[in-house]
Formats: sequence, structure tokens, C-alpha cells
Amino acid sequence: MKRVFLIVLDSFGIGAMPDAPAFGDVGVNTLASCATSPKLSVPNMIKAGLGNIDGVSAVPGEAAPTGAYARLTEASMGKDTTIGHWEIAGLISENPLPTYPNGFPEEVLAPFREATGRGVLANAPWSGTEVIEKYGAQHMATGDLIVYTSADSVFQIAAHEEIVPPEQLYEYCRIARKILQGKHGVGRVIARPFVGKPGSFRRTANRHDFSLEPPAETLLDAIKAAGQDCIGVGKIYDIFAGRGTTEHVYNKSNADGMAHTDDFAARDFHGLCFVNLVDFDMQYGHRRNIDGYANALTEFDTWLGRFLPKLGQEDILMITADHGCDPGYSATTDHTREYVPLLVLGKRVKPGNLGTRKSFADIAATVAELLDVKLETPGKSFAKEIL
Repeated sequence: MKRVFLIVLDSFGIGAMPDAPAFGDVGVNTLASCATSPKLSVPNMIKAGLGNIDGVSAVPGEAAPTGAYARLTEASMGKDTTIGHWEIAGLISENPLPTYPNGFPEEVLAPFREATGRGVLANAPWSGTEVIEKYGAQHMATGDLIVYTSADSVFQIAAHEEIVPPEQLYEYCRIARKILQGKHGVGRVIARPFVGKPGSFRRTANRHDFSLEPPAETLLDAIKAAGQDCIGVGKIYDIFAGRGTTEHVYNKSNADGMAHTDDFAARDFHGLCFVNLVDFDMQYGHRRNIDGYANALTEFDTWLGRFLPKLGQEDILMITADHGCDPGYSATTDHTREYVPLLVLGKRVKPGNLGTRKSFADIAATVAELLDVKLETPGKSFAKEIL
């Protein structure tokens, strides 16, 4: 194969895994919740085999699907973006990344305050919009940084762009990233700049993630080491702490990410184009917006119909997800522990059911085989089953 396009529909789960109750998730199913909305119309994914995947009943099956399809099990002990993407890239995480439901301890905050010269506000799990509404005016008056977390393994720093310019905020995040190692090695340190006045604050597009570096070689490293192209679209560069990509571009939205993917499809490259579309998760899953999530899937599916003809004879497209975030689940606003789909399409792809796979890492093993690069991974390749 010459080119592989790997697209992650961030948080597009297809049903609870057997251990979901241990993660606080009972009866979760992102796809099934979206299927209750009149906004959902995904004929291209259904044609590819979405409804034929093991356990999927929320959308109809196809008599003669055009793609290979599978249900993927997350083998890692987590349900967050970082661990999910690392597993897609070949690494299984036996331990979850640390979370802080009671805020960060003084052994983290004391060196952070000393290094930045600024105080800390909030220090608890918060909604990003609510925390700036509550603490924004105090931050502007004192210069103290709004530090908060969520159910995810994150250390987030919010600051008004007139008080702390984004580049200065990024430097504070780098300081936090150096502190947050070992037992406090959170998945991501996130800069959350905002603007506006009290009562009308709004976050800007200058968010930036500073991720924990993967603990071993990933698919991205292997592709780059082989001298091939490894292109990151969206959060990919940040999720892998800049490792393994030969080129990257950020997204402002799902539509922006799909446009970037079109641009790369028009180019002659050899290797992987790894795409993350985060709006499903950030804009709709966490906000428990069923219609918004369903409409975003419809928009992606419409784009997919236009994108498929752009695949060359030696190209493969894989569509998957990194975890769930059921917009119909009211117990929490957290990610949900779910199986994720895999759809594989291309002119040389043999349609059929690849079953329920034991790990997302099967994707990494398969892409490595397709591109003929060497990668040590516990994943099992299905390359021979799809060609």
C-alpha cells in the first residue's frame, strides 16, 4: 500500500464493554443515543458495514457491505484520548493515567506556583466554561491562574489573553508538564486561553495540549524511522508529544479537519495520514448534545461520500474511534467505556466481518504491515484478511 488514511471520530463508541460498570458506565452506547435523533443520516458508513459490526443494532445492516468492518475492544485500562490513541498506535497501557477528583495536591501546586510566580485558583474538576465564569474576574484582578481538571487525566490552565498572552500561558504549561511526571504523569497539560469581560467570557481557538510522551515506540515512530511520511491532522501531534510526525496541521473544527484531509489526499505522499476529528467529543459528547453529535456524524458521512472517490488504487481508509462519550448518558459528562467501530475501505479491500478484535492495537499492526515497516506491538494484523 502507498497511502493509509486513518481517521479517528473522537469518542464514537458503539456500546458498553463488559467492564464498563467498573468505569462507572452502565448501559452506555454513543451510536445508539445518536440513532434516537432525527439528525442522524449515515448512509455511507452503513453501506461500508457499520450496522453489520458485532453487537450493533442501532443502525441497519447492509446485505452487501462495501468495506471490512470490526468491533474493537480497548485493552488498556482507561477511556481517555491519550490512552486510546496510544493503543491505536500500538501501545497498551496496563495502568490508567492519574486523575484528580479532589484537585491537585500541594506537592504539585507548590513547585508550580514557585516556578510561575503566580497563585492558583479553582483547583478542582470543573466545566471549562463554568470555571472561567466563576473565577475569570478574580483572575483578571489578581493575575492568579485558573487551574482545574476534569474526569480525564488533565491539568488545565485557563487565563485571559489580556492578562497572560497565549505564548506566556504555553510556557506555564511547559513548566507544569515538567512537574507532572511519574505518579503525577497526567495525560495532558492543556492551555485554555479566553477573552471577554465578566459575564461574557469565551474561550478562544488558541488552546494547546502538552501531552505525556509515549513510553515506547509507536506506529508513528516506526513509519518516520522507515523514511515514510507520517502526517498528523488535528490533535495527533499533541497527543504523541510531537513524536513520529513528519508534518502536522491543527484543526479549528471537524469541517476544517476534513478539508485538511482532502488537501493531503490531493498530494503524492507515501505513508500515513492520521486524522483526529474532536468536535464529536468536545462539542457534543461531553455536553450531552444528542442532536449535535448526530448532526456531526451526518456531516462526516456526507463528506465521506465525496472523499472515497479520491482514494487511489493503492490507498486504504480506516475509520475508528478512541473511546466513547455517550451524549445520552446522564450519570456523568465523562467519556464512556465502549467498544469502538472499525471500517476499512479501498479499491483493494475485501469486504467482510473482521469480528470482535482484542485491542485497538490491531490497527497499528495492520498499518505497519500494509506500509511494510517494522513495529513491535501486541496488536494482531488483519492485513491479509482485507486484501
